Amino acid sequence: MATGVTVAAIATSLVIGNPLTANAAGYPSDDAKPDLISLLSGYDSFWKSSGSNDLHGTVVSGATLAQNDELTSWINQNATKAQQFTALQDSEYKNDPTGYDQSSTVGQGLGDALEKIYLQGRQSGALPLTEALINSNTGTTGAYVSTGAAKTHFSYPRPYLPTDPAATLPAGDDQASCNPATVNASSLAGNRTGKAWADAKGNLTITRVPVQTDTTHEFSPSDVVLDAGYGTKGICQGGSYPSGHTTTAYQAGITLATLVPELAPEILARASENGNDRIVLGVHYPLDIMGGRMDGEAALAARWSDTQFRTQVLEPARAELTKYLEAQCGNTLANCIAAEKPYQNDPYGGKAMPGGTAQVVTDRASAVEVYRERMDYGFAKTGATGLAPSVPTGAENLLLSTFPTLTDAQRTAVLAQTEIASGDPLDQSGTANGSWERLDLAAATSATVHVAADGSVKVVATGGTAKVVSGVLTAPNGTTVRAGSQLALAATGLTAGATYQVVLHSDPTVVGTLTADATGAATGSVTVPAGTTAGAHTVDLVDATGASALVDPLAITVTAAPVTGTGTTPGTTTAPTGIHLPVVSG
Repeated sequence: MATGVTVAAIATSLVIGNPLTANAAGYPSDDAKPDLISLLSGYDSFWKSSGSNDLHGTVVSGATLAQNDELTSWINQNATKAQQFTALQDSEYKNDPTGYDQSSTVGQGLGDALEKIYLQGRQSGALPLTEALINSNTGTTGAYVSTGAAKTHFSYPRPYLPTDPAATLPAGDDQASCNPATVNASSLAGNRTGKAWADAKGNLTITRVPVQTDTTHEFSPSDVVLDAGYGTKGICQGGSYPSGHTTTAYQAGITLATLVPELAPEILARASENGNDRIVLGVHYPLDIMGGRMDGEAALAARWSDTQFRTQVLEPARAELTKYLEAQCGNTLANCIAAEKPYQNDPYGGKAMPGGTAQVVTDRASAVEVYRERMDYGFAKTGATGLAPSVPTGAENLLLSTFPTLTDAQRTAVLAQTEIASGDPLDQSGTANGSWERLDLAAATSATVHVAADGSVKVVATGGTAKVVSGVLTAPNGTTVRAGSQLALAATGLTAGATYQVVLHSDPTVVGTLTADATGAATGSVTVPAGTTAGAHTVDLVDATGASALVDPLAITVTAAPVTGTGTTPGTTTAPTGIHLPVVSG
C-alpha cells in the first residue's frame, strides 16, 4: 500500500519553515544558530517585499529577477523524465518507518554500493548516532535551522504561481487557500510580460510534475506516494526565498560529507542536485537554491564550531558510520570506494542550460565542476568584482574531518584559495558575515594542499583526492651532478613508512625509490642516467597514487658525462639507466 507523509503535513512544516519535530537541547550551538535573514539579506538588492507576507512587493533589480525566471523556466522545461521523478523523491519527507527524506536521497553521493549499506544501516537501526544526527525531520544537524522567518521576511512568490490574478487553478488545488485573486505573482507582471519564458499575461512558463508512486524501494521498503504539493496552502502561500528543502538538503549533505570526507565532493554534488530539483519541479528559483546552500553551510559550520557538539555528537557518529560501512563492505573504506560505481547524474539529457553546461556528473572532477556551476548558476555580476577572499568565521571547521592535521588558519587559507570570485548575487564579501555564497566546499574537500616549512599553505589542485603534502627534498652533497653519477637525496615531511618513486624530469624517468622512516624522513642515492641531457632538471617524489609528495620539486643541474673513448664496438650502444615514463607535463 502506498504511504508517506501527507502533503498537508509537509505543507504545514514548509510554510512555517520548521522540521516536523524539534531538536533536542543541550549544546552551546543550540542557542547560537545563524541569523538567516542577515545572512541572506543580499536578496534585498533585487526584491523588496510589502512587509505583509502576502507574496507582493517591488522589483528592485529587474535584470537579475528576469535571469532568475529564465533559468527556472528552462530547467523546468528541459529536465528529463527520470530527473522529474528524482525531483519528486527529493521533495519527500520521512514518515517512519516507511517513508524517507532528503538525508536518504543525498546518500546516493556515497556511490552505488555504500549508499545501499548506509540506507540499510539507518533503516535497521544499526546507525543510531548517525540517524539522530542527520534525519531531516528530527536530526540535530539535519533539522537544525528553520527558514520560516526568512521566508516571511522576503515573501517572494513561487515560480508556478500565476502572475495573472484572473487565472484558473487546476481542479485538485485548494481553491480557497491558493486563490489566484490574492495568491499570485502579480507584482512581477511588469518584469515578465513580453519575455520569451512567459505568456502574454506574464505567467511564467512552468509545467507541474504530476503525482507519482515510488515503487523502486531504493529509499524505503514500502511504496511511497510522491506529490510536489502545488495545490496546498503551505506551498502556494509559502515564500519562495530561501528554499527550505534546499536548506534541509545541504544540512544533510554537508553532515554526511563531513562524516565521510573521502566522498565529500560527490555527496556535495548530490546535495546540489537536491536543490536543483526544486527548480525542476517549478517551485523554486536558482536564487532560492543559492540561499538554501548558504543556510546549510552556516548551519553546519555552527555545529562543527561547537566543541562540545563536535566531540560528543559529530565525531562519535562519524566513527559509527565508518565502522559500519567498512564492516558491511568487508574492506577498508578506500578499497570499497575504489570498487563501486560513483555518483552520476545527467539532468537534462545532455542539453546545456543557458550560459552554462549540461551539468553531467560522471566522476569526481565533473562532480566538483557541476557543484561549482550551481553555486551561482551563471548569474550576471551584481556586486563588486575582484574583492579579496572573505571566508566566514567558523567555516574553517567544515574542513576538520577532511584536513585534520591543518590548523584553523591553514584550513581558512584552503577555503580562501578555493573560493569563487566576488560579485555574484547574494555575495556579502567584506561584511561581518563574510561570504557564504563564495564558499566552494566541493573544491576545498578535493584539494591538494602544499604546506611550506613556514606553515603557509598553497592549494595546487582541486577535483582529486584531498591530501596535504609537506615533503621537502634536498641534495646534501650538492645539486650539480654528472650524468651517469649518483645523486644523494634527503627528504623530510613524508608519510611515515611510505615508499615513493624518485622521478627525474623533464623527460619523466623513475630513477629509484625512497622509503620514509617513522619520523617521515628518508635518505638515499639514485643514479642519474648516463644519457641525461646536460642542463637544468628537477627531481620529484611520487606516491602510490601518482601524486607528488613535495611542496616543490628539487632543482638540479646535470653536467655531461666525460668522454672515455673515441670508439665503440660495432653494433653496440650504451643503454641509459632508469625507467622512462610517458610525458604528462612539461
